[in-house]
Amino acid sequence: MKKGVNYRIVSFFLALVLMFSGLYMPVHAAKLPALKVKGTRLVNARGKTVQLKGVSTHGLSWFPQYVNQKGFAYMKKQWGINAVRLAMYTAEYNGYCTGDAKNRRALEKTIDRGVKYAAKAGLYVIIDWHILSDANPKTYEKQAVSFFKRMASKYKKYTNVIYEICNEPNGGTSWSDIRSYAGNVVKAIRSKDKKAVILIGTPTWSQDVDLAAESPLTGYKNLMYSLHFYAGTHGEYLRQKAQTALDQGLPLFVSEFGISDASGNGSLNKEEGSRWMKFLNKNKISYMGWSLSNKEESSALLKSSGSKVTGWKNRDLTPWGKWLVRQFK
Repeated sequence: MKKGVNYRIVSFFLALVLMFSGLYMPVHAAKLPALKVKGTRLVNARGKTVQLKGVSTHGLSWFPQYVNQKGFAYMKKQWGINAVRLAMYTAEYNGYCTGDAKNRRALEKTIDRGVKYAAKAGLYVIIDWHILSDANPKTYEKQAVSFFKRMASKYKKYTNVIYEICNEPNGGTSWSDIRSYAGNVVKAIRSKDKKAVILIGTPTWSQDVDLAAESPLTGYKNLMYSLHFYAGTHGEYLRQKAQTALDQGLPLFVSEFGISDASGNGSLNKEEGSRWMKFLNKNKISYMGWSLSNKEESSALLKSSGSKVTGWKNRDLTPWGKWLVRQFK
């Protein structure tokens, strides 16, 4: 056997060097085509409309077990989803901005696993800055800018990543405040990632999309605006607001919804839910159902008595979970 260069070893070490320099990524991370916004819709590189359909986790600090490879792959194959949302609370117990440094590191590790599990499973993934009790996104704007700049630098080569920069502004927060915040966070993301799709929350728990349509953020491409609804509370009046926004050319993305009441609990309104699905499908609006958890509430997809983190059968799902999975088929 002739002595010479072992090209397999050389290739291996070259891959390591590139990986640590940020110029290499595993093959599975580039499976999905990058998406962009055209008009009011998401499209692929060929300009074909793409409608994302998936589920949102509950808070990553409280239900991290559902971020796992087998679970993501199962939902892709058996339920037919093509996206998952990673909900990282900012202000609640062990929120990113209220917990300690150890907790922040744990949340970022969970996000990292989620992004890679999603890429391997062939799913798009939303990194969600889940403001709620902090109400106004400007409360933790400095932290958000730092967080998203770091995420965009880390995942700029992952074509499956979408950034959601403020879940549900509320408490009377104005569109002016949200727009100001969004301008700074989008700028931070674009300094590292020029093309990724970014979702911007809207006033009143991401319902007042008509206000955003009057004065959307300018100077950037691939921006969409969040519309949230719970069919037990929100009906035709909110669809009318959504239609007004669409008519003005505002791209909408339903990054969270359910068919319970707005608290996430109460009875299910399947009839109103069906009206919403007809509206979303007609307009090719992407949607993410809340939530992949076994929390004891109407809006959890999994029964509170269960502990399975993958391989769920029909008997493991709540009435809402069964209803949602049927929508994906």
